Amino acid sequence: MSLEEADALALQVRALYEQLENRLLGRTWTLPELALGFTNDAAYVGRLVLAAERTWGIDGDVDDELRHKLAECLWWVFVLGDRLGVDVPAAYESTMDKIGGDLGRAVRGASS
Repeated sequence: MSLEEADALALQVRALYEQLENRLLGRTWTLPELALGFTNDAAYVGRLVLAAERTWGIDGDVDDELRHKLAECLWWVFVLGDRLGVDVPAAYESTMDKIGGDLGRAVRGASS
């Protein structure tokens, strides 16, 4: 699946959440609520990394939980990007091109 396809799927899933939120809350989550959801899941990834290193205990399978939470974090990034008007696939590509170019120059310069 491409980043563009993943982005589109994330927004389809978000639309389902919005239907549920409207039914349960009478509104959809605000941008700050979405951001808090992301940071909560991202923080839990930290605990799962500790669990993978056997320094933190969790219930359940660590590998399954890590796959799930990392995928959710990616979902949050697409959702937040949409709400903030950021084309995440394009931003990712341009950012990696810049970082890769900068690192390539640094590595070549360090080996001279």
